[in-house]
Amino acid sequence: MAGALAYRLFEKDLMRLALVPRGDFHEVAMPAGANYRDESLWIARPDIPNNPSLWTPHGFSATGTPRVSVFFIHPTSFMERSAWNAPIDDRESQDRARLFVRGDASAFNGIGAVWAPKYRQATFGAFLTDQANARRALDFAYRDVRAAYEEFIREAPADRPIILAAHSQGSYHLMRLLADRIRGAPEANRIVAAYVIGWPISETADLPALGLPACQRPDQARCILSWQSFAEPADPSQITDRYDASRGPAGPRAGSPMLCVNPLTGRRGGAASMNADAGTLVPSEDFSDGTIRPHAVSARCDLRGFLLVGTVASLPPMGNYVLPGNNYHVYDYALFWANIRADAARRLAAWRGR
Repeated sequence: MAGALAYRLFEKDLMRLALVPRGDFHEVAMPAGANYRDESLWIARPDIPNNPSLWTPHGFSATGTPRVSVFFIHPTSFMERSAWNAPIDDRESQDRARLFVRGDASAFNGIGAVWAPKYRQATFGAFLTDQANARRALDFAYRDVRAAYEEFIREAPADRPIILAAHSQGSYHLMRLLADRIRGAPEANRIVAAYVIGWPISETADLPALGLPACQRPDQARCILSWQSFAEPADPSQITDRYDASRGPAGPRAGSPMLCVNPLTGRRGGAASMNADAGTLVPSEDFSDGTIRPHAVSARCDLRGFLLVGTVASLPPMGNYVLPGNNYHVYDYALFWANIRADAARRLAAWRGR
């Protein structure tokens, strides 16, 4: 009991101690001669054999005639404190990244061909500190993401619409890509939707800089979806503490509402019962497979903008990766896998209808 109490009191400090690198930031080299024209720098791409994004659970299948190109940026899979950024060929983090692409990006393979780059991602500990080293690590990772996106735009069919999707650290980079590179670019009109999942978007400090509005309804194209999943009782203080102390492109984030598009309805805000859940992807113990369970999850956006998905007891057994505060961050896609799949198809139809 004493140990548990100590952990609760000093949880954030202990996480920083265990996960934040102690050394200075140093750039991690790419393999000699490597660039994003090489399939070796991609986890998923239409011409890659054993493409993990083509996986589907029983009852679903990947399309053989893609109607949209999907650029997907995977979440953090490098957990080491030995470096601020992952080597591109780090086996353990790449194995995890493949699992994330398999479980998350596969939601889009019913309509599209997925491109998911490897990148020299910032380590998990970079998100637990305000050190300049952490900012350098994130800037360094973004350079890879932008270079991969430039190659995606060069190689993906020019007459095909685009879906942008990401999770966690990937969504951090996608926000920057939207603001710095895509806003006002020639391909901007080809964007069906941007799924910026698992990262807080301030409606006042971030959204105005991203070049796309929030998705207000399920049949809307060229808009942004975002949510952060918590079971009740939720304690999102690990997010709000850092969020409220930060600034976005349009001003301070402190106290501002976060964008929450309910994935069960495709509408901004609001609530939906389990009846609206088309299918939660319940992973196997080792995350190598999964089954679809409909009517398993409810969802409502709270006043601050977090997505509350029912109580812990009401949820199916998702695995051992629930974060402190009943944070279901790891499962932001899996909880709503079938709904995301249907949402993407609906928004593609709306884009074509324009």
